[in-house]
Amino acid sequence: MENTLEPYDELMRAVTEVSLQAELLFNVHPEAAMRDVAHKAYLNAQKLLTEIFINNSLYQAIKTIPSSLQNKQTRYAISKILRDFRLAGADRDEETRAKIRTLNDEISEIGSVFDRNINEAVKSISVDPNDLSGLPEDYLAAHPPKDGHVTLTTNYPDSIPVLKYAHSENVRRRMWTEFLERAYPKNMLVLQKLLTKRHELASTLGYENFASYVTKDKMAGSVDTVRKFIDQMSKATETRMLSDTELLLEWKRKDHPDAKTIYRWDLEYYTERIRSERDHVDSKELRSYFDFREVLNGLLDLATLLFSIRFKRVFQQTWQESVETYDVYEGRRRLGRIYLDLYPRDGKYTHMASFPVSLGEKNRQLPQVALVCNFPDSTKSRDRTLMDHDDVTILFHEFGHLLHFIFSGQSRWFSTSLARLEWDFIEVPSELFEEWTMRSDSLRRFAKNSTGEPISIDLVDRLRKSYKVARGLEIRNQIFYAALCLAYYSQDPKGMDTTALLEQLSHAYTTVRWPEGTHFQCSFGHLNSYSAAYYTYLWSQVIEKDLFGIFLASKTLLNAKTARNYRRLILAAGSGKPATEMIKQFLGRNFRVDRFTAWLNEDQHRLTKRV
Repeated sequence: MENTLEPYDELMRAVTEVSLQAELLFNVHPEAAMRDVAHKAYLNAQKLLTEIFINNSLYQAIKTIPSSLQNKQTRYAISKILRDFRLAGADRDEETRAKIRTLNDEISEIGSVFDRNINEAVKSISVDPNDLSGLPEDYLAAHPPKDGHVTLTTNYPDSIPVLKYAHSENVRRRMWTEFLERAYPKNMLVLQKLLTKRHELASTLGYENFASYVTKDKMAGSVDTVRKFIDQMSKATETRMLSDTELLLEWKRKDHPDAKTIYRWDLEYYTERIRSERDHVDSKELRSYFDFREVLNGLLDLATLLFSIRFKRVFQQTWQESVETYDVYEGRRRLGRIYLDLYPRDGKYTHMASFPVSLGEKNRQLPQVALVCNFPDSTKSRDRTLMDHDDVTILFHEFGHLLHFIFSGQSRWFSTSLARLEWDFIEVPSELFEEWTMRSDSLRRFAKNSTGEPISIDLVDRLRKSYKVARGLEIRNQIFYAALCLAYYSQDPKGMDTTALLEQLSHAYTTVRWPEGTHFQCSFGHLNSYSAAYYTYLWSQVIEKDLFGIFLASKTLLNAKTARNYRRLILAAGSGKPATEMIKQFLGRNFRVDRFTAWLNEDQHRLTKRV
């Protein structure tokens, strides 16, 4: 224990933190030179992690630690360490390990290039101001014409409102196409190299393909289980998808009587039209209740109420002046630190994610984690900076990751920390935290208009009902993404036409058509970070719906007793036990799909009858 497991644990934490901090700075630092330095540090850390995991002597030494020295959690930690060594190839001969080392180094380099090409690729369209009919007034005011035209970028604050509100189909089509193409053609060859090297690594380790390899340490356990899950979800959503498609077509025909197809640039727009005109939930009206600063403060207050914590602002220099820092306390005990990097800028990560900074360790170190988003910059105006409700949901989702990281920061071993949690459980806490954006008892605490009047209970009820529109299509899109990632990584990529395969699967899994000749795969960052495991979002959602049933059984969603129990059994557990055990402790049984399918098919009769 003292001369092997403890030094190994300290080494893994130290090298992993270099990797995590370098990855963060690579994605957020405003200076290109610093991003380059971070990139090199990240690659060096990854190289050292590879060296550790293929070290046969270390593997053999850990195998010999006497079981008499181990308690239950330590035995579980060691079992995961030995599993990771075997997955990495530490039990292979020296020649094979040398090949593995080279392949892992190449994969890290290629993956970084793939991510950088996405981060640095921002495209734009030039639009006649008259073609922006339908967009909110505050959006138009923030995008004044120059030389008779308005330039709109593919960054989220520009692109998402266009796809949701712009009456002009041509403008929506152009924006969606540019958004898809933003890392094309740069990432075409990069992706091919990434798929090839990962397939070669899997083959070297004795696996049929990379998908078979990467699912071994997940809850699913095998690529066959993932395929069955995708098929199960596909069958469960078929009827709902078709009725959703007919409903959207019915509304599109009001503008285009001969329409026979819903295109990807139609989906958000006509979904919003139905919510607004049929269900009387106008997202532009809703925006007036979601001022960014009030939402953020309300989010912190809600977390305080649910989990008996508080946030204290810390004023310190970080990588960029707009980053906000908070320490998290429970009573007088500090639990960790969070960084909020919330606004877009050149060279920054263009999606939304949480980035760990420092791993917590019991009695030694507190966890730190950064939230990296791209919301409209509230610091550039004295007026209220308004958000769509979808943006509020995204903010809550990512904050769920932060809470999970902070609460799990008391693990004894690196291998029982959140860094080693099954990846197909990692999205459960973030998806669960979204639920509080759909309920009046939580929303009315911070969703207020310019006069301070809280959002009405009736409007929240209508909002929740309106989110049933196109629910089947939304889930089928997730199934398509999962099937696409699995398909790319479950076969030899030699000669693979990634574009043709993308088009084939989009036709197989969704009725919504994508622009022909576009290359979504080039800007789909999950192909690097999640590889074959994008299915984890939907897998986690099935679990989340079951867990949320416990909250629904309480008189109020603000039940602190239920929240604290959830914190103790799920969030604070890290990966100190298998995810299935955590779930069973919280639910009192194994998780089931019943609540998910009931949620999926809510209002199905009304939709089917209407079409």
